[in-house]
Amino acid sequence: MTYEPIWGSIIAWYLFLAGLGAGAYITSAFLGWRHPDATSMRRTGHIVAPIAVAIGLVLLMIDAEAGLHNPIRFFYLLTNWGSVMTWGVVFLSLFMVVAIVAVVMDFMKKSIPTWLDIVGVVISLCVAAYTGALLGVCQTYPLWNNALLPVLFVVGAMSAGAASVLMLAVIRHADEFNRVGVLKKFHFCLPIIELLLVASLLFITGQTNSAGAASVANLVSGEWALWFWIGLVAVGLVLPTVLELWLLFFSPKEFEESRKAHWISFASDISVLVGGFMLRYLVVMAAVPLTMVVALA
Repeated sequence: MTYEPIWGSIIAWYLFLAGLGAGAYITSAFLGWRHPDATSMRRTGHIVAPIAVAIGLVLLMIDAEAGLHNPIRFFYLLTNWGSVMTWGVVFLSLFMVVAIVAVVMDFMKKSIPTWLDIVGVVISLCVAAYTGALLGVCQTYPLWNNALLPVLFVVGAMSAGAASVLMLAVIRHADEFNRVGVLKKFHFCLPIIELLLVASLLFITGQTNSAGAASVANLVSGEWALWFWIGLVAVGLVLPTVLELWLLFFSPKEFEESRKAHWISFASDISVLVGGFMLRYLVVMAAVPLTMVVALA
């Protein structure tokens, strides 16, 4: 008996957008702690956070056709506290409340209390980790059922969230963009960490069993190899690392703050977002399930 995949490309979008929203909130909190004068960028992150997660939730409901036909089934999720999905509903609900409160306070021109930022960051980390744990529930997929996956998705969420805020800052708040050097350097490190985690995930998965080895082969040399090497590795991880390495450490200060450099950073952030989606999409689509053979008496 073969267990068929239960998720597809729509879920990949959901996982990406939920992670991006969580990462955007974390970025806003980071700006508040290290760059308190970047108020416009911080508001941008607060706006991106609930919008991205809300769009992702709509996609999730579209994918869950049974739930749409019988909406009461969504409420049943809250009755099973041993389920990852139940905790996901809790984390996402709390996140939306905190994120919307932050947006309202921004529009009222009130400062975000430190305690609310801390609560928001903790919940954001839970949302980002949940997107990896959700896949891990399917134990018949070695690529999903791996302890490194939630860690990878957390790092990817932080990277995508920071990229979205920095990208929008290039368009609307270039003066603040020039002043957030610590955020830029922190963001520069994330694709490097992702690359190491991806390599570790594939190495561990490839050693588990035949299904794990087949999943890795799917990615590095099989059906999804072109998307993996070009879409994820080259465009999503290596390109932004090279561009930001040059801009942050090897280009003159006057060039780094020029409009041309801003658009190079914009391209780098677009690459990060492409890589963030490709990571989720490839993990979902390339996974091979274990095959169970039932002997007939």
